[in-house]
Amino acid sequence: MAEAYIIGAFSTTFGKKMDQSYKALTREAYAGVLRDAEMSDGQDIACSWFSNNTLYRNGQASIGGQVMFTPLVREGLFPEHVGMINVHNGCGSGSSAFRGAYLDVLSGQAPLSLAIGVEKMLDANRSAEETAEMFMGGIDRFDPEEWQVYYRAAGEQAQKPFVVPKDRSMFMDTYAMQAAWHMHRYGTTQHQLAIAAAKSHNFAAENERAQYRFTLTPEQVLEDREVSFPLTRAMCAPLGDGAAALLVASGEYLRHCPPSVQERAVRIGACEMSGGKYRALDEPGLTRYAAQRAFTRAGVTPADIDVAEVHDASSFSEIYQLEMLGFCPEGQGGRFIEEGRAHLGGDLPLNTSGGLVSKGHPVGATGVSMLCELVEQLRGEAGTRQVEGARLALAENGGGVIGFDEAVAFVTILERS
Repeated sequence: MAEAYIIGAFSTTFGKKMDQSYKALTREAYAGVLRDAEMSDGQDIACSWFSNNTLYRNGQASIGGQVMFTPLVREGLFPEHVGMINVHNGCGSGSSAFRGAYLDVLSGQAPLSLAIGVEKMLDANRSAEETAEMFMGGIDRFDPEEWQVYYRAAGEQAQKPFVVPKDRSMFMDTYAMQAAWHMHRYGTTQHQLAIAAAKSHNFAAENERAQYRFTLTPEQVLEDREVSFPLTRAMCAPLGDGAAALLVASGEYLRHCPPSVQERAVRIGACEMSGGKYRALDEPGLTRYAAQRAFTRAGVTPADIDVAEVHDASSFSEIYQLEMLGFCPEGQGGRFIEEGRAHLGGDLPLNTSGGLVSKGHPVGATGVSMLCELVEQLRGEAGTRQVEGARLALAENGGGVIGFDEAVAFVTILERS
């Protein structure tokens, strides 16, 4: 059976990079992943996937990857005549690119494939309203009345009326409605959300790539400015810039790599995806279906996973995804967090990178960066964040919005080689 391995992983720091261009970020991530794989150039790369969502704002609505890599081709760092596939899939773009590279290798089409995500969310000349509008590409713009009716009805169920804010993304309000409903139905508390957020911020303080590198207590999280109850600012992912890249190789290619590369290779056990729909509030989310497929393909169970990164655009998502991924029963995610089971030394250390709420969320780079963190964990190279003896890791990344589901979700399982 064909196998695929990550042999190179690199993420830039995330943060406000007003003075760094898209091309500079691309170069930094690409050069970094080559170094990690002990390559002087990428001449063996047979295909490449480029993840991004914001280049259109600069007039580059298509062929973004090709444009970003033109200087690298000219300098002989990236091979000529290699195909570049551009991926625009909301917050799931990075995982979409990675899955493309993974399938390249599994299918035998490419012995070595590149997945790279590059994003600049910040622009000094862009107003808050323009930034909020940028996110609206992740929801249905043709029939907006459909989701407006859906959210108003859901708001009544959650006892939290739905409103569309004018100066920021409305998606935190949809997370807040889901959190309010979860609190009403299962007894989940705002303090449990604060524990999740504080845990992630404290992990990020130990991560040199994170956008926010300061510690917080749950009480400080609760005292932060309210965004949309029960969410405070510290529970919500910030805007930021950054890039990340992965090199995916076949087993045959790996066998010809230096021993030092072979020793650090990470096997890809599964990378499964699912699509969203307008679901009822008490209906499982799409992540459950991607997770079930991933566990089956990898031949493991939730109990086997040692460390995980989940898409916590809000800290409520940590609690919800614990349940959807099968790490605890529905309604018990808040208790799982409160009992310290997601902390270092617990049953399942979660978002050791700092998560989206603190590591940062440059949309097109996010899914790739989550896998970079897990590769580091499985290699035993995560320093003070290291999960001792980590052998199996899981990443969950979603993108776009259809009701309370993402439009697409990915669950990836990695194994120490």
